[in-house]
Amino acid sequence: MNNEPTPNNFLLIDGVFSTDDARNVLMTLINNKIQFHEQDSLSRKERFGDSHSAGSRRVDELLQTRADLATLIDHAQSSGERLSISCTIEVTRVPE
Repeated sequence: MNNEPTPNNFLLIDGVFSTDDARNVLMTLINNKIQFHEQDSLSRKERFGDSHSAGSRRVDELLQTRADLATLIDHAQSSGERLSISCTIEVTRVPE
């Protein structure tokens, strides 16, 4: 008998977008993730004195991703291209 948790997949984004719409969708998503981690890091610092959390490292990664996406979108825009975006999230229940 397999006791491994079964992942659930949800299609979050699926379509072909103009560069303006792609920028709006992707930057909104990433900026919200950055804001979440920044607020969580600030909360941990205030509550526990924890100034080097995994959230801080994740913010750095997301900032780089945002810059890379901006470059990709800029290149597509200057080439007159549209962008196909597909994003599936996988959620798995994990016992504490």
